[in-house]
Formats: sequence, structure tokens, C-alpha cells
Amino acid sequence: MTETTVTTVTTQDGREPAVPSPVAAGQEQGSPRRRRAPRRPRLWFEILLIAVSYWTYSLVRNAVPEQRSEALRNADWIWMVEHHLSLAVEESVNHTVNSVAWLIVGMNYYYATLHFVVTLGVLVWLYRRHPGRYGATRLVLFATTGVALVGYYLFPLAPPRLMNNSHFVDTVMVHQTWGSMASGDLKNMSNQYAAMPSMHIGWSMWCGLTIFILASAPWARVLGLLYPALTLVVIVATANHFWLDAVGGLLCLAFGFTVAWVWYGALPYALPRLVPAKATAKTRPKAKTRPRAKGNSKGNSKGNSKPKAADGTLLSTKK
Repeated sequence: MTETTVTTVTTQDGREPAVPSPVAAGQEQGSPRRRRAPRRPRLWFEILLIAVSYWTYSLVRNAVPEQRSEALRNADWIWMVEHHLSLAVEESVNHTVNSVAWLIVGMNYYYATLHFVVTLGVLVWLYRRHPGRYGATRLVLFATTGVALVGYYLFPLAPPRLMNNSHFVDTVMVHQTWGSMASGDLKNMSNQYAAMPSMHIGWSMWCGLTIFILASAPWARVLGLLYPALTLVVIVATANHFWLDAVGGLLCLAFGFTVAWVWYGALPYALPRLVPAKATAKTRPKAKTRPRAKGNSKGNSKGNSKPKAADGTLLSTKK
């Protein structure tokens, strides 16, 4: 049964008959309605939000107790599971890449810098070129990062380079590269046992999907596909993560997309590229005319009204 609303128009001659009008076509046809409309992002707010959010993420991540014994036990368990799957390739990759000095040094810097640089670059690109999708895509990133904090708390995990009785090479320590907070002089500023899930994979896959789906240049789309794949090689070669940590990062990203879909009623990339202009006010029926002066009857017109004196008494118009 179609729901209708009743619109009445009041004129000087009285009340017009009610005119039924159908409710919005989208509701009539049962089409899903978007829960939140995209809004144009404000630059100052976005800068403040990203800065505060990353500061909070780092604070919470580093505040998670470094449960060393449990983290090492979990690392041994992950390593055992990968051996049972015949996919324990991290040590071989680590040693092979470490034998090429220029390559592993480059990967150390990759691990320390691109994680932030590329992510911020994609956010800026979205802000400028896809403002209608920016808020939803940013929500995916924030939700992904937020749920990762739960993983750090519930499943402390030592990276391969810190495992007992293993032959992994800590490439930052060996080659004395700068920038990574995972090894060297900066290791006390970062939680060493927050390897699961890998946000290097979570963030890089977010960047890669965004670039691949939204970019128009073929070369950019190819780079979007290569970026998370190369990041996976880097996190394994530098012995900072197991490949199963990458699976954890992908699960967090899936959670982030789910949150955005629930909030906006659509995946971020399906939203309009530009923020829709504010809808113009709907045309309304003519409003009731200004009430007549006291003493005038409804049926009297302006020309038939009798003149009055200042004290309100009627003046005679007879000649």
C-alpha cells in the first residue's frame, strides 16, 4: 500500500480540496536509503583529526603492557603453525635479501618511512580529488587502526627478529639504518610486541585498493596493486612480521570497510566523487495571505471597506 501525504492550499476564497502526493520515490520502490550523506571535508579539521588520532593510536599502542613471555610463546606458536602449513618462508627470505646490502638497506628505509608517507599522500589526494568519498574512506582507515589496538592487547606477539633460538637477522641493527622504531636506539619508544596484526599491511592494502579503484591513469593503478605486495615482502625480509600478521591486517581492513558500509549504507568507492550540492528548498504551496484588518468581513473586498475616524467611529459617506 502506497503511503501518501496530504497537502492543503489556503487561498483568499477559502480552503482548496486536499491533494494527495506520493512519498519520495526511493521509499515507494523500497530502495535502500543512505544512512549518512557525504559532507565536504574541512582542511583544518582533517589536519587536527589525523594528528590527534595518530597521537592517540601511538599512545594506546605503546601503553599496552609488553608481555614479553606471552609474546614469545605466541611467536613460537605462529612459527609452528606456519611449519605445519609448510609455509614458514620468513627465515629464508630474511637471509636471502640480507645478503644484498643495498637491497636490504633500501627495504629498511621503506619500512620506516613509506608506511606514513604513502598513507598521508593518499589522504591528501582523496581530499583534493574525491571529496565526496574522503570521509567514508578515512573512516575505513580509522576503524582498521582502532580494531588493531584490540589485537595488540589480546594477542601480544614478538616479531621474528626477537624470537629465542632463531636465526633471523635484525636488519636495522646489522646495517645501522635510521628511522625504524622497531630496533636500535628508538626501540624503547615503541611496543616491541605489537606485531599482530600488521598495520603496514592494513594501511598499504587500504592505499592500494583506493588507488587501484579510483585512479584513472593505468600506471597509477598498477602501482596501487604493487604497493601492498611489495610491503609484504619488506615486512618479511626485515624480520618485523610473520606473513600471518599480514592476514591479521587484512581482517582488520575488512572490519574497517564493514564499519563504513554500515555508517554510509554503501562502500566508500560507490559514493559520488564530489559532495552533492545542497538540495534546493522544495517548492511549497502558497502560504495563507496576511490576515485582514479587524472589522473587515471575509467577503468584503478592499474597495467596500468603510472609512473610520481616529477614534474608530464610522464616517458617513453620504453626500
